[in-house]
Amino acid sequence: MKRKTFMRLKNPHGFTLIELMVVIVILGILAGVLLPKIMGRPDEAKQLKAKMQIQSLETALKMYRLDNDMYPTTEQGLAALVEMPASPPVPRAWRKGGYMEKNRIPKDPWKNDFIYLCPGVNGEFDIISYGADGVPGGEDADMDINSWEIE
Repeated sequence: MKRKTFMRLKNPHGFTLIELMVVIVILGILAGVLLPKIMGRPDEAKQLKAKMQIQSLETALKMYRLDNDMYPTTEQGLAALVEMPASPPVPRAWRKGGYMEKNRIPKDPWKNDFIYLCPGVNGEFDIISYGADGVPGGEDADMDINSWEIE
């Protein structure tokens, strides 16, 4: 019997934290969209997708803060993650290419813009999706998805 030998990879480097986070977010979004549709729960799928999008925005905002020692202001909004703000306070070390993977801010699953407040009422910043109806409050499919309530 001949014994087969396996070659080891010559690259000892692993994945970076950012690469792992991107993969996890993508898998989460896919799971959030596909699984409930298969199970016949499109409203829950959209709510889960909104939560995953908010978490992705939170990650981008934290990277922005690491580079610039501050979050974008409410006036600068989430757009500061894809293009350098011109209004004060201008970030010191804004990352060329921005902080979002596709260089755009996603809309929530109901095609509405996310609401961004900094400073937030419930934390350093708040991100809100108003749900299917697009207005504050509501239940079931119209329920608001808030960044401070996501675990």
